[in-house]
Amino acid sequence: MSIDTKKFPDGFVWGVATSSYQIEGAADADGRTASIWDTFCRTPGKVAGGDTGDRACEHYYRYPDDVRLLADLGIKHYRFSVAWPRIFPEKGKLNRKGLDFYRALLQELKKYGIQPLVTVYHWDLPQWVQDEGGWTNRKTVDYYLEYAGALFAEFGHDVPMWNTHNEPWCAAVLGYGIGVHAPGHTDWREALVSAHHILLSHGLAIRAYREMGLSGRIGMTLNLDYNDPASDRPEDLAAQQRHDGYLNRWFLDPLFKGDYPQDMKEWYLPHIGSFDFVKPGDLDAIGEAGDFLGINYYTRAIVKEGNGHPLLKADYELPEGSEVTDMGWEVHPESLYRLLKRLQQQYTSLPIYITENGAATADRLIEGKVDDRDRIRYVKAHLEQAQRFIAEGGNLQGYYLWSFLDNFEWAFGYEKRFGMVYVDYETQARTPKASAYWYKDVVRANRIVD
Repeated sequence: MSIDTKKFPDGFVWGVATSSYQIEGAADADGRTASIWDTFCRTPGKVAGGDTGDRACEHYYRYPDDVRLLADLGIKHYRFSVAWPRIFPEKGKLNRKGLDFYRALLQELKKYGIQPLVTVYHWDLPQWVQDEGGWTNRKTVDYYLEYAGALFAEFGHDVPMWNTHNEPWCAAVLGYGIGVHAPGHTDWREALVSAHHILLSHGLAIRAYREMGLSGRIGMTLNLDYNDPASDRPEDLAAQQRHDGYLNRWFLDPLFKGDYPQDMKEWYLPHIGSFDFVKPGDLDAIGEAGDFLGINYYTRAIVKEGNGHPLLKADYELPEGSEVTDMGWEVHPESLYRLLKRLQQQYTSLPIYITENGAATADRLIEGKVDDRDRIRYVKAHLEQAQRFIAEGGNLQGYYLWSFLDNFEWAFGYEKRFGMVYVDYETQARTPKASAYWYKDVVRANRIVD
């Protein structure tokens, strides 16, 4: 009997993903106040085209049609995030209208048999929290727990899976260290303090969730890459190790090994002065066992010694002739397989979910259709590597395509399109792309289709 090498296990989760600020719009509706991204977008030069998330995809108003479209496309699992400023628009003020929106969204999903995976925090920190220091202020951990606790109390019996955070590296490093994301700070101590507080809030949220006696599953999503040295020169090997510590190990190690990596602590110390922000008991809390690990994977890194990244003394290169996405990222599906193997061998036996994977392509709407064959090829190649991992015994249980809709792509504004559904931002018309129909066939067949 031949084995179908493109078939996925029974019960494999097929989904799509979005986030609140990227699609909701309705920036001041029903009591919502500003997030750090609202503020950042209004800072000249920070976002391409001066774009904002004020309208985005108007999902706040169009969610019934969007959920119906999900159902029409055969999607049974949907990852979305909650906008913190809708729930707590002011300190200590719980906004019932904000909760009502997500209650209505969950009811709509339930009507069509679509299972939610809810991300508590996907970068839209309330501006009032940032005014007190944001993630550099340890008090923000308490604010986060108040917010997460309100969601667990309201929706805990209706949501089977929770992400505490999406991509803490981006929130901390891009937001507080490099400054290309909100709040736009450029201070490496702030970046590491923020990362620590985000990780701490994750572990404490898991404890709070369990103490409430809820029966769902909870974990965190990390953005990870697989990285290679540009050569076998000792200098390039060392730069590659620093990059790996900076992006991957700084988050994986405290979650699964009980401490930050020693080599990176030594590297960072001259830049930040001390690690006095790590308090007794913090690492035990951060290591609180979750039920799964979510990973977002898009590309690999090839690293060499250089001055392109002044903190790491590293540069990055693309092999000549590489295929790249519209983001300029190398298409390298095999590194998804290598990443999954590394996680299994070095870090965890927990179930893994690919919570984001996808490609920005130069999509054009022509005569009512979008032929995004490059996206199909990208996703297909990555699914083949995911299936390869599973066939070797890997505990991969789901895949969420990024993204359901074209949307506000952070500092790139509306220039980059990741969606399997094309959005005309003027009319808000939705047009499923060729990839949406291809993915529908994949989900229906539970296998990679040609």
